[in-house]
Amino acid sequence: MRDLMIQAAGGVAVLAAIVHGVLGETKVFAKAHIEPARIKLLIRLVWQCSAVAWAAIGVLLVVIPYMESEEARHWIIAMAVGTFGFGAGANAWATRGRHFGWMILALTCVFAVAGR
Repeated sequence: MRDLMIQAAGGVAVLAAIVHGVLGETKVFAKAHIEPARIKLLIRLVWQCSAVAWAAIGVLLVVIPYMESEEARHWIIAMAVGTFGFGAGANAWATRGRHFGWMILALTCVFAVAGR
């Protein structure tokens, strides 16, 4: 059961990363007017960097059951909870809880902790 929970955390993390990346490109940056253009490019790349990081952590969570190291399992879960927990808290605070993103990130933390 704990392996299923940790893989669910990984699946939610990868899904959150994909949605974050796609919505950023189609909804946020398609309408954003940021000058100069190189600054807009920089902001887009930093935005996508978070999506790549979330996807990478999600993949690590999914493959945890296939690792033989209990220590690696604990460290990956700790880093995932720290990363997604900070993101959830920052999102909830900045949007005063009105954006659904914090709930998805918090769900990842709940599943990860349940799978420890």
